[in-house]
Amino acid sequence: MVTLLPDTNMSITNEIQLAKEELMEKRFERRSLIKTVFAGSMAFAGASLLAGCGGNDDNNGSGAGLDADVLNFALNLEYLEAEYYLRAVNGSGLPVADIGGTPGAVSGGSAVPFATPAFRQYAQEIAADELAHVRFLRSALGSNAVSRPAINLSTAFDAAAAAAGIGPSFNPFADEVSFLLGAFIFEDVGVTAYKGASPLISDKGFLEAAAGILGVEAYHAGIVRTVLFSIGGAAITNAQRISDLRDSAAGSEKDQGIVVSGNANLVPTDSNAIPYSRTTAEVLKIVYLGGTTSGGFYPAGMNGNIK
Repeated sequence: MVTLLPDTNMSITNEIQLAKEELMEKRFERRSLIKTVFAGSMAFAGASLLAGCGGNDDNNGSGAGLDADVLNFALNLEYLEAEYYLRAVNGSGLPVADIGGTPGAVSGGSAVPFATPAFRQYAQEIAADELAHVRFLRSALGSNAVSRPAINLSTAFDAAAAAAGIGPSFNPFADEVSFLLGAFIFEDVGVTAYKGASPLISDKGFLEAAAGILGVEAYHAGIVRTVLFSIGGAAITNAQRISDLRDSAAGSEKDQGIVVSGNANLVPTDSNAIPYSRTTAEVLKIVYLGGTTSGGFYPAGMNGNIK
């Protein structure tokens, strides 16, 4: 097992637990207004799902059906992130009410023994955001929301670590630095996925909502990249290995590590300072760890038409 920092047996006091729950509750309340504004119009779009959309951006559908397909594709990604962060801060994942009627199982994940209080708070805030995203998308899609797919948070990380050259096994829940590296795998993918999917969305209201989630995911990615850079050493080296793995899996040369030419690269962009995009096919190859229909973090594939 690759462990960048020794485990710290750190008990969670009642005060910290209560503060965490209060923080998450307040964040959910702040998002309730946004969820109400968009839920009605998005549910209307989800009412006419189109069948047969493939795992790329050359879908033949248009309008409301394709919009709903794209939102369900995003929901699959949000399920993965929510399960990762919630298990890291709580030791348990999404509540039953938030996973749909036919959910897949989740393997792996446990509470991270955070040694740095600030890192714990970063994780708590991001966990609250990801839970809110799942609830927002599920509410928007209504009865057309896909259930949580089967998610692998155990051996998938081992496979990713071996492919990246980090080591034969990797437990992102073992310590706070490993946790941040695990988060690094997901966050940049989320930003590029939302940007890449934006041209597929026809309704301006849906596009605004997707842009809002993209903004939050970009904040998350910036936090993770900045903290890993400040840690330095093996954290930077392994982040570069993860970046190279994402490019290799997607068959592209878009990804960027957190250091370029010896300097900090906390905002990965093109020459115009614009974040790059990934197609749905590229995103799938990354989260499937090179697979085309399933594998990696989604052992049975994603749910929905874009899978």
